[in-house]
Amino acid sequence: MLDAVVIGAGQSGLSAAYYLAQRGLEPERDFVVLDVNAGPGGAWRHRWPSLTLGAAHAVHDLPGMKLGEPDRHEPASAVVSRYYGGYEDTFGLPVQRPVKVRAVRPLDPDDGESALVVETDAGDFETRLVINGTGTWDKPYWPHYPGQQGFAGMQLHTHDFRSVADFAGRRVLVVGAGTSAVQFLLQLAAAGVDTAWSTRRVPEFTTRVFDPEWGRDVERSVNERTAAGLPPLSVVAATGIPLIEEYQRGIDGGVLVSRGGIDHLDVDKVVFADGTSYDADAILWATGFRASLDHLAPLKLREAGGGILMDGVKVPKEPRLLLVGYGASASTLGATRAGRAAAVEAMRRLAAMPQPVA
Repeated sequence: MLDAVVIGAGQSGLSAAYYLAQRGLEPERDFVVLDVNAGPGGAWRHRWPSLTLGAAHAVHDLPGMKLGEPDRHEPASAVVSRYYGGYEDTFGLPVQRPVKVRAVRPLDPDDGESALVVETDAGDFETRLVINGTGTWDKPYWPHYPGQQGFAGMQLHTHDFRSVADFAGRRVLVVGAGTSAVQFLLQLAAAGVDTAWSTRRVPEFTTRVFDPEWGRDVERSVNERTAAGLPPLSVVAATGIPLIEEYQRGIDGGVLVSRGGIDHLDVDKVVFADGTSYDADAILWATGFRASLDHLAPLKLREAGGGILMDGVKVPKEPRLLLVGYGASASTLGATRAGRAAAVEAMRRLAAMPQPVA
């Protein structure tokens, strides 16, 4: 039986694996790392080629090995995949991939202290603890509006975006209030594509410096919700959009001006809440992601508010599970710290558990 199974080899999962190894657990003997992707890089490996390192949210260092100063014009997917792959090799952290985790359930449903079984398409793993770091990429969020099914144009989510060339000659509505929506609008406009922008609320541009104090404020606001068992808000709801010079030019040029929320969709247009409309033949839904946790459903973690009650990385309802990449640690800002916290807590719990019978 394993001491721990780490699910997900993104930033938080790799961080947890590093600290487990640093504290004496041996990879592949005492713990394993499972990842659904075909290669290293986590969610970053799926980002569109035009998202360069300079345009992406900050990529924070993994413990023990700095990213360094790669070319900011190189696609972020290539940079991070190379960095994570080198990290796995440097610290001897073999990742079993591609492995799809189907479910995590108790070995004995009537015994709250029994081992857990991680069921996968590569077989089952019995383990004393699970550190889950599956992030959000596998769970794109599609909002629903009246008439959406009858809209005749193309609909695409951020998850499946590849190139502005796919929208050439179209009239494109970008929906969403986050940084990705802003970047899509600017790319499309620069390519001569006719665009409009829809956000439910007025876009929250901020001139605040994104310093460590800002980071602590963000984590605090996110943790207040998860500590109450409520679903985490989107990153932009906690951070706002940094008002850099490029974005200010977009505002001044009329590209980054929201038409407001959507009331409904017709066959060939979108009608906004104020009664105005836009003749669209494509919609790009930059509406974010939700936590990818369906495989944890057998553990019955959800609270009445729809979220999972959290205490840092601990789930009070399930002591055999530590959850990273959820809430504040879903961003690169807190992922490394969350991985360390999970590993420290895992070692504490393992030491307190009865030793399994050989």
